[in-house]
Amino acid sequence: MNNVTLTGRLTRDPELRYIPNTGTPVTTFTLAVNKDLSREKKEELESRNQPTADFIRIVVWNKQAENCANYLVKGRLVGIQGRIQTGSYDANDGTKRYTFDVVASQVEFLEFGNKDNDDYDMSGFHPVDNDDIPF
Repeated sequence: MNNVTLTGRLTRDPELRYIPNTGTPVTTFTLAVNKDLSREKKEELESRNQPTADFIRIVVWNKQAENCANYLVKGRLVGIQGRIQTGSYDANDGTKRYTFDVVASQVEFLEFGNKDNDDYDMSGFHPVDNDDIPF
């Protein structure tokens, strides 16, 4: 079974590109996922300038890739569901390099707002009176 679920924040804006010959959209970004640390351990690592999060490369394909590129920005909180994909290639210097990516099958935008700033767009949402709730 190869199933991954992550929640974290984008470390940079997503990068959209299109595969030559097919035009298939693919977007990549890195997700910072906090490690499950006690407060004391987190403070200790921070004091030694060591990371308290894992940085995981995410790959998204097709229409979802375009949506990610259009609506996500650095710092935005997202949930990812997908699978791990590993690979390798030979670098220009002749060494073998190994890759580790999460290929997302689902991306949930957990924070919303205008891509150009951090203001949250609440249009379309209206307060409800508890008497209007049917349960």
